[in-house]
Amino acid sequence: MRTRLAIRLHGILERFFPERRLFLRSDTDTRFIRLKSSTQAVAFGGASLVLAWSIIATAVLLMDSIGSGNFREQARRDLETYQTRLNILSKERDTRAAEAVAAQERFNTALEQVSVMQSNLLDAETRRVELESGLEAVQLKLRDAIRAREEVRTELAALRTEIEDGGAALASSGEVDTTTLDFLSTALARTAEERDQVVADAQDALIRADEMATEIKLMEEKNDTIFRQLEEAMTVSVKPLDKMFEAAGMDADSILNQVRRGYSGQGGPLTPLSLSTRGEALPSEDVLRANRILNQMDRLNLYRIAAQKAPFAMPIKDSFRFTSGFGYRWGRLHAGTDFAGAHGTPIYATADGVVTFAGWQSGYGRLVKIQHEFGIETRYAHNSKLYVKKGQRVSRGDRISAMGNTGRSTGTHLHYEVRVGGKPVNPMIYIKAANDVF
Repeated sequence: MRTRLAIRLHGILERFFPERRLFLRSDTDTRFIRLKSSTQAVAFGGASLVLAWSIIATAVLLMDSIGSGNFREQARRDLETYQTRLNILSKERDTRAAEAVAAQERFNTALEQVSVMQSNLLDAETRRVELESGLEAVQLKLRDAIRAREEVRTELAALRTEIEDGGAALASSGEVDTTTLDFLSTALARTAEERDQVVADAQDALIRADEMATEIKLMEEKNDTIFRQLEEAMTVSVKPLDKMFEAAGMDADSILNQVRRGYSGQGGPLTPLSLSTRGEALPSEDVLRANRILNQMDRLNLYRIAAQKAPFAMPIKDSFRFTSGFGYRWGRLHAGTDFAGAHGTPIYATADGVVTFAGWQSGYGRLVKIQHEFGIETRYAHNSKLYVKKGQRVSRGDRISAMGNTGRSTGTHLHYEVRVGGKPVNPMIYIKAANDVF
């Protein structure tokens, strides 16, 4: 069986690979090498395997080269897209910053206008009080003039009666007393002049009273216009601030009460008006409106103070990009927000406060801690330089450090934290709340 199979296999090989002889001739001898069918088949198979391996390897290399080229091109496109997106975000941030500055300027201008309008309102109220007092004096003088006029009329009637009686007596007796007649004529003329003067004074008093009533009416209309403008200005100014503190998760009334208790600025909080022009037991409607506006202005002033004491500002004013936000990553809490920028970029305090730490701390590297009002603390980590020291009081916008790569950091950036009651919160809550308002 094996012989037949071997014979058949040998016949097949002979058909495709007939036996060949390779002759080697020299000067003195001739030799040959016999190439069997099996040897040729093995050599052919080996050469075929080498050729196939070469083709496959070349194809794999070509495909790998083409694929890597596509990957590099895709990575380059992704990088360009990412950089374009960063540039757009940077421009948007700059635009937001410019809008915030413009809004702050508008806010300051509105405060100045409100202050001027308040002064005008107080002047108008004082003028109205003076006009009312003058009107009362004119009315009193008018009453006196009318009373005097009536008295003069009574005296004139009595004199006329006496003259008529005296003239009749003289006529009946036939005696004329020239001196008595002259005296009576003079008295009558003087009485008539006084009567005419009293009537003229009364008419002037009535005209003046009408003019003062018209002036008071115009003053009331002007005051009403001023009141409406002040009320609208207060509504436009206070409501966004209410929303800003609510968006930051802060109880506005509690914050304002704390500011009011600790207020130490010049002038103090605004006090309500207590004007009473006619001895009224209850204040007038204008006084009530003025007090409501003053309360709103007091609230606006307290909001301004509170906004300076809470971290509603950006710690960086130069160009930067966000590299990591607040939240868990790799199973650990990233307790702040990272801002990447150029080495040495200035870092600014985001609110008024006191520096409680300025030095090296573990993974933070060079670190600045600032304690603010309302139990809020901010941290600025990985700095290259520190410009403040422990115990120093800083204001919003003061330069406190320079951006660096110290501590546990993979690149130059600022790690910014906000902690309330010792617990970390997302700093972007405060930043976005301020951006929505300013």
